[in-house]
Amino acid sequence: MAEKLVKDITSMDEDFAQWYTDIVTRAELIDYSSVKGCMIIKPAGYALWENIQKELDRRFKETGVENVYMPLFIPESLLQKEKDHVEGFAPEAAWVTMGGSEPLTEKLCVRPTSETLFCDFYKNIIHSYRDLPRNYNQWCSVVRWEKTTRPFLRSREFLWQEGHTIHATYEEAEERTVRMLNVYADFCREVLAIPTIRGRKTDKEKFAGAEATYTIEAMMHDGKALQSGTSHNFGDGFAKAFGIEFTDKDNTLHTAYQTSWGLSTRIIGAIIMVHGDNDGLVLPPRIAPVQVVIVPIQQAKEEVMAKAGELKDRLKNFRVKLDDSDRRPGFKFAEQEMRGFPLRIEIGPKDIEAGHCVVVRRDTREKITADLEGIEEFVGRLLDQIHEDMYRRAKEHLDSCIYDAKSYDEFKDIIENKPGFVRAMWCGDVECEDQIKADTTATSRCMPFEDQERISEVCVCCGRPAKHLVYWGKAY
Repeated sequence: MAEKLVKDITSMDEDFAQWYTDIVTRAELIDYSSVKGCMIIKPAGYALWENIQKELDRRFKETGVENVYMPLFIPESLLQKEKDHVEGFAPEAAWVTMGGSEPLTEKLCVRPTSETLFCDFYKNIIHSYRDLPRNYNQWCSVVRWEKTTRPFLRSREFLWQEGHTIHATYEEAEERTVRMLNVYADFCREVLAIPTIRGRKTDKEKFAGAEATYTIEAMMHDGKALQSGTSHNFGDGFAKAFGIEFTDKDNTLHTAYQTSWGLSTRIIGAIIMVHGDNDGLVLPPRIAPVQVVIVPIQQAKEEVMAKAGELKDRLKNFRVKLDDSDRRPGFKFAEQEMRGFPLRIEIGPKDIEAGHCVVVRRDTREKITADLEGIEEFVGRLLDQIHEDMYRRAKEHLDSCIYDAKSYDEFKDIIENKPGFVRAMWCGDVECEDQIKADTTATSRCMPFEDQERISEVCVCCGRPAKHLVYWGKAY
């Protein structure tokens, strides 16, 4: 077994929660603030979010989405217009009641999400079919007054993007809803090397005010699910509540249809818990703020630093860092392990003489002797290979932790003893959903798109005729 370079991280097998906390603090992704339940995102953590934002923003715009920005505050009267929506967010709402030293005439909710603000905007700009569709997104923070918080996974203020679109027909809205879910799934696979299960949420688990909620569910190292992105079809419910109508080509009046979709900084938690190991972060190359770190060996020698600087210049098309600090190489190696840089290049006098360097993969810790000639192409191919290998390992883990249950005893035994997802049939009755959660703490994750075969004819909980195949599991 390779030597463990990072000594002070709790093993994930010993205490997964503490392992996670050790990672986010030791890798300097976050710090705790004096504002209870809120975190400080440090440069290493924010650089990850910047890369996520850059890649997602590009993908959104390729589908015709434009960025806007809405106010931070929502008047109480505006929030009250959609009954299910306000009831769903009431327990988590934070309110402003004073402006300076004067009480406000109307309470202002600190944005937990922006559906009502977009509706108020749409009713003023949507009049004709020519005004549709509108495909908007905003990058912002939101506030939800969570009782229990954990860095990235659940905090009282977090960063996200929220897309909001409005359409002339239900079919157009549904197409956009599914399309954006697929953007998230493709992003997770192609950039984060994270496999996901796509599907529809049950009515109990759908977004407050939505007609249908679609989700991508990822599996962490410990077998728990993490809802990693959601997309919602609102039908015409919000539009009716806010009076958003338009005149169609035949000069008749119609109500519009809306969607929303979002992905937040909790996806950084997914990156950590899908790929990380007992030595620290393992960052997918396409999202890593530093893809290659160059460590000069015997850097006091002039020719070593000259060659290391030359290497950095040659690798300028990658996100590359030359660690020319006065620390020992072993310390630098340990930092690369902890921070999850995908590749480390070691270069010393003997390497220069032989015309090669040593390249070390973070994901496997494999050491490869590579010729300096053609190093640019070699690094590019290796980063792509690391991405593919990371995805393959994550997919193998996901597939190996999915179990089928046909009886309730079998279901409960799997949930208790085998971390992962359980596929089981469900009658569609919320009472069974509640019973399963009460008995096992497992929740319905989604009714999947891809594998809708019936593994049984009866509900796993009550034994009545089944309507849906459902993925169940414990979740963050």
